[in-house]
Amino acid sequence: MAQWVKVAKVGELAPGVCLSVEIEGRGVALFNVEGTIYALDNCCPHAGGPLGDGQLQGNIVTCPWHGWRFNVCTGERPENPVFTVSRFLVDIVEGEILVRVPPETEGTGP
Repeated sequence: MAQWVKVAKVGELAPGVCLSVEIEGRGVALFNVEGTIYALDNCCPHAGGPLGDGQLQGNIVTCPWHGWRFNVCTGERPENPVFTVSRFLVDIVEGEILVRVPPETEGTGP
């Protein structure tokens, strides 16, 4: 069953910033796009690069390892939407960022 986990304070993630966090051994990348927080799996499907360490421009993050780009709102790669990264639900409660992470066996689709 999916659970909500506190991962950071809103003040730690200014607009235009990425952040890598770990939830029970799973890497999660957080992104602040104009005040809205998004969460993706932190592992780039190309070679496993840490998306949370990437460069965020608008709603596109660029993987720091090989330059693959992903829309942080949808998880899709603009150049080829067949390649996607799992998205996670985000909630803000009393200045804390909470991410809903399902167990590894549960899907993470839209």
